[in-house]
Amino acid sequence: MASTILIYEDNTRLRQSLELLLSEGSGFDVVGAFPDCDDAEGQVGRLQPEMVVMDIDMPGIGGIEGVRVIKSNFPEVKVIMHTVFDDDNRIFECICAGADGYLLKNTSPVKFIQSLEELGEGGAPMSPFIAQKVFQHFRQQNIIAESFNLTGREKEILEHLVKGNSYKMIADKCAVSVDTVKKHLQNIYHKLHVSCGTEAVAKALQHKIIRLD
Repeated sequence: MASTILIYEDNTRLRQSLELLLSEGSGFDVVGAFPDCDDAEGQVGRLQPEMVVMDIDMPGIGGIEGVRVIKSNFPEVKVIMHTVFDDDNRIFECICAGADGYLLKNTSPVKFIQSLEELGEGGAPMSPFIAQKVFQHFRQQNIIAESFNLTGREKEILEHLVKGNSYKMIADKCAVSVDTVKKHLQNIYHKLHVSCGTEAVAKALQHKIIRLD
């Protein structure tokens, strides 16, 4: 069954391109597409999407506030940012607002669809450059490391997740199946007391659980 998606993008041509990309046969069903998110609460409540693709720089309240509105009212809805902005402040504002992923608009169509698939499975997809920025930010923080009783394998998988690897890439790097990766991530989420990949990545970096060099 196709995953339902709502798009917020003020660039008409790009909005139409995203709708076309996610049309029949992609595994997704676009239930709505809007040039701003001023009525995000009403639109999400009415259309009930499983995922939201959110631009940042839009008229009205803008994408960051849009994420806050959606996550405060519909925490189960996955929101992925799709933007040209790669500066630290915007990235971390989005993460703090509750975004589940962060992709730059130069992401290829194939990678974009793969990221949405991973998002639906509980992953935290990020463009490699964004993952590097997050990585560098927390490397500079002087925080005492905590282990949270993660096993060596769990730390290895978590490190790959932080670096922006997909489930399949993690499985290939660790020579295990994708299902095994998912089981390890479920255990990791439980031990870190988080509910999704984005929270796990943030906590792993904040507490220096993984190797940062």
